[in-house]
Amino acid sequence: MRYLPLTDADRRDMLGVIGVKSVDDLFRDVPERARRDGLVDLPRRQGELEVERALSKMAAKNIAAGSVPFFIGGGAYRHHVPATVDHLIQRSEFLTSYTPYQPEITQGTLQYLFEFQTQVAMLTGMDVANASMYDGSTACAEAVLMAHRVTKRKKAVLSGTLHPHYRAVVENLCEAGGDPVEALGAALPDRAEDIIARICDDTSCVVVQSPSFFGELIDLAPIAEAAHAKGALLIAVVPEVVSLGLVTPPGEMDADIVVGEGQSIGNGLNFGGPYLGLFATRAKYVRQMPGRLCGETVDASGKRGFVLTLSTREQHIRREKATSNICTNSGLCSLAFTIHLSLLGEEGFKRLARINHANAVRLAEGLASVKGVEVLNSAFFNEFSIRLPKPAAAVVDALADRGVLGGLPANRLTPGDASLENVLIVALTEVNTDDDRAQYVAALKEVL
Repeated sequence: MRYLPLTDADRRDMLGVIGVKSVDDLFRDVPERARRDGLVDLPRRQGELEVERALSKMAAKNIAAGSVPFFIGGGAYRHHVPATVDHLIQRSEFLTSYTPYQPEITQGTLQYLFEFQTQVAMLTGMDVANASMYDGSTACAEAVLMAHRVTKRKKAVLSGTLHPHYRAVVENLCEAGGDPVEALGAALPDRAEDIIARICDDTSCVVVQSPSFFGELIDLAPIAEAAHAKGALLIAVVPEVVSLGLVTPPGEMDADIVVGEGQSIGNGLNFGGPYLGLFATRAKYVRQMPGRLCGETVDASGKRGFVLTLSTREQHIRREKATSNICTNSGLCSLAFTIHLSLLGEEGFKRLARINHANAVRLAEGLASVKGVEVLNSAFFNEFSIRLPKPAAAVVDALADRGVLGGLPANRLTPGDASLENVLIVALTEVNTDDDRAQYVAALKEVL
């Protein structure tokens, strides 16, 4: 029998207290077209062993990232995470720790968050960073809302090569407040002059991603200059934090807010999450920064200590005064980030970035030698786009049949754009070997 803990009487009592007649009334705000008509096509009941067998059979259809040559990126990257990271974050004092409301007993948590903030500020070239956010997309949306508060304006301009998921989160959050969003269409390349042309006196901020969704490195300096001339802020999005070991940090190109995804350091792909949002800004904007900020201080005896210096979220202060409704930071993921980056050190991080870039350059050269393949990027880090003579989705399926996960078809995340049907986004990291690259080139020749 199905496990249904509530009786009909229980349901009637709860509905009476809520003030509705039926369970269906609870879903009246959900559009009819979005509701499922009938039950999911699943067995009505199964034993635990039968369910385990069924799920294992379905899981066996997947190709694990580590089992074949893997070239998929698009905002989530397969890097090597040292075993030390997992060992340390699973210590009970880290794994079970929660929000550091009481600094007297959470000095360890506060200290590593302080170190994490320092690392992020140094990587991005900014003055200050918060204690992390949920992921890169929510950090990006929160940055737009922060820019609205700083400039007292409401219009955001989004680059056409901003990750489609980031764009969707920004549009969703701004729509709730009635704030206009002007998003450029996806284009290769994403020209600075096209972005600059959209900046006007009503613009609150300009959001530009580098490396872009298609892998192109963007010079942010002229866009920042144009934005500042109109009183707007530049929000720089960094989807691949390892790139900051080699490219010029956004802060040095005059960005006002830098957000990004920290998954690449210390965190695996994890089936799409949890991930780690990075958020850094100029010191003059610190009181408008969402989330929370850990600071260093001294106690009554003069000993070094750590506290929550700024917590402008609604759990701590009046809702109307809060800068964000973000509930918490990605604590364990930020710890993994901090441990991994500490193990690498400055020189190790730069070397990691150089290896990533060199791997990508070698594969780009190999793929460019395949008849009908065109590399579309003039400057890239560890991810680039190619144009194929066939639809990219079909090519990816054919490569998978040959044991190669060849990349992300661009129109998978930009449906309806016929110009991107043959564009494939390819990513490499330090885990890709010479044999991986050779196997990819050989398989692509067969497929095409």
